[in-house]
Amino acid sequence: MDVGTPLPSTVLDTAVTTAKRRARVRAPELHGRGWLNTGDAAISLRDLRGKVVLLDFWTFCCINCLHVLDELRPLEAKYSDVLVTIGVHSPKFVHEADPEALKAAVERYEVHHPVLDDPELEMWQQYAVKAWPTLALVDPEGYVVHVAAGEGHVDALDTIIGELVAEHAAKGTLHRGSGPYVAPEPPSTTLRFPAKAIVTPRNTILVSDSAHHSLVELEADGETVVRRIGTGERGRADGLNPTFSEPAGLTLVPNTHGYDVVVADTVNHLLRGLDLETGEVTTIAGTGEQWRDGQTDGPADKIDLTSPWDVAWWNGGVAIAMAGNHTLGFFDPGTNQVSRLAGTTVEGINDGPAEGAFFAQTSGLAAAGDRLWMVDSETSALRYLENGEVRTEVGKGLFAFGHRDGDADEALLQHPLGVTVLPDGSVAVSDTYNGAIRRYDPETRTVSTIATDLAEPSDALVVDGELVVVASAAHRLERFTAAAVKVDGEAHRVKRPSTDIAAGAVELAVVFTPPTGTKLDERYGPSTRLEITSSPPELILEGAGVGTELVRALRINDQVTNGVLHVVAQAASCSDDPADEHPVCRLTRQDWGVPVRVVADAPTRLPLLMGGMDEAPPQAT
Repeated sequence: MDVGTPLPSTVLDTAVTTAKRRARVRAPELHGRGWLNTGDAAISLRDLRGKVVLLDFWTFCCINCLHVLDELRPLEAKYSDVLVTIGVHSPKFVHEADPEALKAAVERYEVHHPVLDDPELEMWQQYAVKAWPTLALVDPEGYVVHVAAGEGHVDALDTIIGELVAEHAAKGTLHRGSGPYVAPEPPSTTLRFPAKAIVTPRNTILVSDSAHHSLVELEADGETVVRRIGTGERGRADGLNPTFSEPAGLTLVPNTHGYDVVVADTVNHLLRGLDLETGEVTTIAGTGEQWRDGQTDGPADKIDLTSPWDVAWWNGGVAIAMAGNHTLGFFDPGTNQVSRLAGTTVEGINDGPAEGAFFAQTSGLAAAGDRLWMVDSETSALRYLENGEVRTEVGKGLFAFGHRDGDADEALLQHPLGVTVLPDGSVAVSDTYNGAIRRYDPETRTVSTIATDLAEPSDALVVDGELVVVASAAHRLERFTAAAVKVDGEAHRVKRPSTDIAAGAVELAVVFTPPTGTKLDERYGPSTRLEITSSPPELILEGAGVGTELVRALRINDQVTNGVLHVVAQAASCSDDPADEHPVCRLTRQDWGVPVRVVADAPTRLPLLMGGMDEAPPQAT
């Protein structure tokens, strides 16, 4: 996910690049609105002296942040007696600043460490964070020693933490023992954060019970349980006692290959097939590894997927909302092949030919003939793909959202997760963070509101002429027949200010230091890649496109006052041990959507931190 904006220089901007070259930079003390997972106790860094502290700056809308939560689980287990992870929740959307919504998200995603509620982004600014997610490592004496943005940093963190443990054990400054995490009382409900639902051929309702890591078949009343499919434990086992990991999207398919339903097994990065008659589950696409780079087309069992969030039977195959890399995929069950359907992996909103379109965490799909409707949650957008072209009907970009009905060009959504084609050809949008079901009429290009005061609706379906809504945070299905009304709500923008940059020559520099014990892998050519585009495209006069250097000279148009820089950077690093004939390598990747304002006398350098620390302080904005 995005979305960084350089902030005024702080103490962190003077820190050195790796754990082996640590400056004595004191970590700012923690403060916010409140704490979760601590038994209501407040925590200070002073209380944690003697522990290694990992601060995870996240927001629960962000798919990359959710990836990091899962990446950190084995690291937290390995260093359970010396490492304290603290999630610092700095929200993007208005809904995410609601303390009850944050509490629900911490449970939904099984966050098993303390979380600091930072609704005004005070800690974000104190730590000079520029993107979600960002990780900051604090040593047992209270000094920041490493900062990294994005995903894929666990191996580097493992190395640095191991060094810190050895160093401070020798110094006598390491304290072993349990941390401040206090597990909340586990709730008991039939469904827990259900995600998606479909009507089966026998007129039952199949629901993905996400937080219970299973599927539940209900009678048409939406309450009576017919059966549960899955053990309830996280896992990826096939068979008659299957396991899932936060399953989401469901779609019926012709049973010509041994399954009737395709399941988007989101956190496992898999597609699973379900035989409705026997309840047997098989893995039909994905390797179980998250895609970071490389092939996207090929045999289904050989291609990595990334957080498939929804699926839809469309044009003879299964369209896949690949939320993890902002693309659409396609699975052909006849040939068992997976391919890229649309998108470039750049996060944003850009229409036109499918192969060049930008998406932003697509989370809901619905087929209507040759048209594939979708909602992009991070741009709060309703869009469709038809005849190889992508078009946006509602949505203005990464930073604009709200609850406003009326003409499509002025209407606003807030992080929608579901879309449903209604019998009359209109479209119902599960407008998740507005707690509403919205209706879009393609004939008149107008938006209205069907229902409000819902608890994070994530999907809807029509059952016996009624609209059945998956009220995810209420842990149930709800029925509605209400007529549409018009809401003249507020427009919102992300709280953080735009980054001021100068017109003319600007240097954009992605800061990446290979983790300790590794070096950039140059054996087969350049080991780094930088892709830069902008919205609007005319913001950048020179320097856009793809290159191999992490520093790029741009020329910014003085006739454009505001826009967004879309930046995707990656670097491959391998073990630097000359005796290692087959070194272990890893790919680090991060994308930013940086809102910018072009002003006179603004900075001419824009640094973005991907890994390490920026030794040269960025200019104050």
